[in-house]
Amino acid sequence: MIYLMRHGADAQDRCGGWSSFGLTNEGKQQVYQARLQLLNKGITEIYSSDLVRAKETAKIVAEYLSLPVIYLPEFRETNNGYLAGMLKEEAAQKYPGKYWSNLEWTEPLPGGESPQMFYQRIKTAWLAFKNNVYDKTVLLISHGGVMNVILCLESGVTYTNKETRYKICDAEIVELS
Repeated sequence: MIYLMRHGADAQDRCGGWSSFGLTNEGKQQVYQARLQLLNKGITEIYSSDLVRAKETAKIVAEYLSLPVIYLPEFRETNNGYLAGMLKEEAAQKYPGKYWSNLEWTEPLPGGESPQMFYQRIKTAWLAFKNNVYDKTVLLISHGGVMNVILCLESGVTYTNKETRYKICDAEIVELS
């Protein structure tokens, strides 16, 4: 059994991606509430993206479940290069039209990844991860974009950056069997 969890809320006025910004106070509260759903699920291992907002989420959950966290940088959100952590208003001025949903499949964000590169990174990481934990009950804490790719893979739905197939809320937990 694999549980996926999105990190709690982060700053909405900044570009996320590989940002070094952490959770907002609201985000921390979301995680404190959501972690209650994970008790008595038999989780034996916690894995997390190594970006700050995911690490903060993982720390809160790990303390509650009394488990260590293993960090997996391959499950980071989209590498948005120069836009990481930038105020959205500034990004719109410096890089007009450079929005994830506007990119062509092979067109990278400035200094970052293309949708194709992101998809391939997550697909490769996910298949290896599933193989390594197939007989365990684990939690993977990550990001909305990462979870969207994973859920597309698991449901056989074609992933595209042009629309979000699976809208994952802050601190939401998804169970995969």
